[in-house]
Amino acid sequence: MIRVVLPFHLRNLAHVGSEVTLEVDGPITQRSVLDALEARYPMLRGAIRDHDTLQRRAFLRFFACEQDLSHDPPDAPLPDEIASGKEPFIVIGAIAGG
Repeated sequence: MIRVVLPFHLRNLAHVGSEVTLEVDGPITQRSVLDALEARYPMLRGAIRDHDTLQRRAFLRFFACEQDLSHDPPDAPLPDEIASGKEPFIVIGAIAGG
């Protein structure tokens, strides 16, 4: 089981707590985790990734094992700690301003 931590606004949209667990088939990558997340919670489609390009939305960041994975290729394998469920895949809402 893959653990995913969601920011407040996405939790409200999906009507879930701060962390969800997912079954992910195949290699554990950002793409496979987000595909499984959107399949289980269809209301999140378009909120995390663009509908057409599937690119990460500008004000969301992805973290795992204390590393920012936001700019990593979507098909790069996630760390073993994520695949084993020891650590969560974290989606964080970024804040901009000055």
